[in-house]
Amino acid sequence: MLKGRESLIRVVGRRRRFLPNRQYLLSSHVQSSGNLDKEDGNEETKSVGVEEETSTSTSISSSGWVTCPVCGNRVSGGEYMINSHLDVCLARGRKRKLIQRTLLQLNFCSKSNGLNIISADDNLAKQAFHESPGIPTCNVNNHEESSTCINNLVDNKIGDATVENDVDNRGLGPTNCIPEFDLDVSMDDMREAVLETFIVGRRFSNEKEIKNGLCVSFERDPHNAKDPNAIKVISADLEGSKVLGFLPRELALYLSPLIDNYCFCFEGFVTALPEHPLGVVPIRVVCQGIQGGYLDCEDLQVLKSLWKNALAAVKRALESPPSRPKYQHNFLMLIAEVLQSYSYLFTPEERIFLESFKSLSDDGQRLFIRLYMRKGPWFRVSNISYKEITDSHQAIKGLSESGYVCSLDSDDNIQRDNLEAVLNVLTNIELRDILNKLKKKCDCGTRKQDVIGLLLAAKGDGLCPSLSSLVMDKLGSCVQISPAAELLIWRAQRLFFLNGEQDLSAFLLVDLGIVKYPAYNCIISDRIFSSRCELLAYEKAVEVAQIMDQALDESNTEVVLKCIEISDSRMLSPCRGQNESESLEPLAAAFLFFSASWVNSKIVQLGVSFLEREHRYGDAIRLLKRLLLGFDCDGRRGYWTLRLSVDLEHVGCLNESLLVAEGGLSDSWVRAGSRIALQRRVLRLGKPPRRWKTPSFSESVNRKIPEVFVQGRPLNFKAGTKSRFYGEDGEQCGVEELALQYYAGEGGGWQGVHTESGIWLTIFALLMWDIIFADVPNVFRTRFQIAPLDLDTDSFYMVRKNLIESHLQRIHDGLAEEILIKSWELNNGTSCRGVNWERHSLSELRAAIACIGGSCLASICRHLAQDYRSWSSGMPDLLLWRFNEDFRGEAKLVEVKGPRDRLSEQQRAWLLVLMDCGFSVEVCKGKREFVVVD
Repeated sequence: MLKGRESLIRVVGRRRRFLPNRQYLLSSHVQSSGNLDKEDGNEETKSVGVEEETSTSTSISSSGWVTCPVCGNRVSGGEYMINSHLDVCLARGRKRKLIQRTLLQLNFCSKSNGLNIISADDNLAKQAFHESPGIPTCNVNNHEESSTCINNLVDNKIGDATVENDVDNRGLGPTNCIPEFDLDVSMDDMREAVLETFIVGRRFSNEKEIKNGLCVSFERDPHNAKDPNAIKVISADLEGSKVLGFLPRELALYLSPLIDNYCFCFEGFVTALPEHPLGVVPIRVVCQGIQGGYLDCEDLQVLKSLWKNALAAVKRALESPPSRPKYQHNFLMLIAEVLQSYSYLFTPEERIFLESFKSLSDDGQRLFIRLYMRKGPWFRVSNISYKEITDSHQAIKGLSESGYVCSLDSDDNIQRDNLEAVLNVLTNIELRDILNKLKKKCDCGTRKQDVIGLLLAAKGDGLCPSLSSLVMDKLGSCVQISPAAELLIWRAQRLFFLNGEQDLSAFLLVDLGIVKYPAYNCIISDRIFSSRCELLAYEKAVEVAQIMDQALDESNTEVVLKCIEISDSRMLSPCRGQNESESLEPLAAAFLFFSASWVNSKIVQLGVSFLEREHRYGDAIRLLKRLLLGFDCDGRRGYWTLRLSVDLEHVGCLNESLLVAEGGLSDSWVRAGSRIALQRRVLRLGKPPRRWKTPSFSESVNRKIPEVFVQGRPLNFKAGTKSRFYGEDGEQCGVEELALQYYAGEGGGWQGVHTESGIWLTIFALLMWDIIFADVPNVFRTRFQIAPLDLDTDSFYMVRKNLIESHLQRIHDGLAEEILIKSWELNNGTSCRGVNWERHSLSELRAAIACIGGSCLASICRHLAQDYRSWSSGMPDLLLWRFNEDFRGEAKLVEVKGPRDRLSEQQRAWLLVLMDCGFSVEVCKGKREFVVVD
């Protein structure tokens, strides 16, 4: 796999069915730093210099954005882009929409008087909604109706004035908190507040009968196996204080720290009786007081944030009764939280559209969620059947009227893309029957995709004009998620989870108890996306990433090169600069992961790997220079500098290659394995007569690492395959298992595990658990995180420096085993980045820690805390330990290599660091044992 491909796949996440800008992006002209369509860029390599790159980047960033006078969209300032966009807008011939401002309004009217005015930033995204050229329309029979379904809905809603109070007209500056976290609540408000909620988990209660008006009290249950935040509801009127159930998990998440840390006291009473004895019981909860003293400003901010979140959880629970299916409740909660926290990123049209989901019938909501979670894109109405949906046809009708789904019930003007998607809905038997009617040869053993290929080829040749009607006869009525709904729900999911890997299934895993997320406080004061412009640029970058990922799967070189050009031209985003991390607070470095420039840089980095594989080193050099010029404070600079030096050597520019390597060593962002690699390149390329002076780091880099050799009977000699041996017990094994057998026997009676980085990351996370999940603002923003957002940045150590150093001192002083045991017992089974609960037992970890010693442990933890991204890989394969007769232990770390393997630079860097920390390290090399047979 190409370097950077796996990372790009994680950015993309689940691929979207509908990419609104695909055709527009691939057909548009791109102003890039170089033409990647050239067969070979090596001839121009020597002329590519820093001055040229600087002038190119300046011209791109200065092109700017302009507003289209026809549709009001913001478009790139390039002459070709403007002309193309105007041609498309004028060709549509649409009238000005009622919500579009005129020149008179722009010059003489106030900026915002209500929902019927849309700002310039709001108009920027309309091409992704329904006005962008090249967007396929769901309902091919009624293009205008489909493209204006949201506008009609908005007009009706605005006419009814139902959402006027939902518009947030406050400033969008970084000092303003997101609406959910406005901290304007007072302590008196908390004491007087009444929370309407429910008693859940009645099947676990001791008392089955409940009376209306029954007084209840609340007690924390921190040792609850399923939820450490659990709060028990206890009857106050009955003898024995019997448990009636629990408060809802979503509410307990915020009330539990208020009870534990701020001594909140709550009481309540039953307000109604359930229909079923074990059903949820409505109750009213009242805050009786706060049994605490003086609170400093930071504690007060945390307290108010928890209280606001508790109120929001109560509101969501009332809007979504517990009787609804879990997936429906979770989906409604996701939309509500996103609209509450990120309303400024949606236009009034989009907010109304998402809010209209609550007004759909239960059947309509459930059907939409079911269809959205399926692959699709098209679904036959005749096959839609779910036990919790009583009338699917009525649900489809309601969804269609609201613009959430669109139908395909005619064969007119079916585009090729739609036809291929529709053909995939048919069964293989139906497809072969169509082939027979068209009098085409059909092999009964032909796969479904082969039959579809035959039909598409016949359609493309114009030999089967009746194909569309035959398909529709077989298909019947068919629906799909509308492009507008797909776009907005995808955006809501992205904002809720802040990544592409998680979706609604994350709720299911939690509900089933399969995954348990750690307990932490979400303290949010800053925005990740400061404006809608930033979000839209980010979305477009992710879209280009998906197009490139798909093109690599299909080996479509032309599209891959186009994506590289697009991302290259957009790395210098007009919405957020690359060098922002120099002037922003330390935590802002984590926010840059959600910028368009970051995603585009990942696409360009993958493009470098692609071009290097194609031996187009000139183009790769050009892109690497642009990356280094555009990102001054980035942990990837080491890799880019190394590749630039290597590629320059490939094209014969040895002097420039040496200069690049020497310059990289003065860069503080070049670290770990990349720094070792550059040092070794300087020593190799800098021999006389290029350089006469030996660098000061030569002795350190060339230090001898102890080596041992272990012999074994090999199973294979083929280059490029993993070495296999016969072990001491005669069984087949890898070179690592062979080394473990050697060290357990004649190598010194060592115990150990083959784990590479795994055991070290587990030890680090368990020892530093309280530090990782400490109350730091803005690093925990969702309830589905397994690490803070800044773990991969320098700010992780900088922000928590005092906490980390005091904790490392305890580890150094010999308290590591005590910390490990406590962390294991409290958090066993909880998801955390780097922790593998099943691979390592507590006894193994305790033995390893006892033998390693506090000083060495503290040194490794400090390295990981300071730069987790650079040092979380490349650790030695084996961790060995043994206890001596006086019960004192010792440890050894071993990197194992087969007969055809050698150390990577990252592995060499780790071994040198471990030697500096005082570890005993070795390189164990497998050696073939030749047996002479008489």
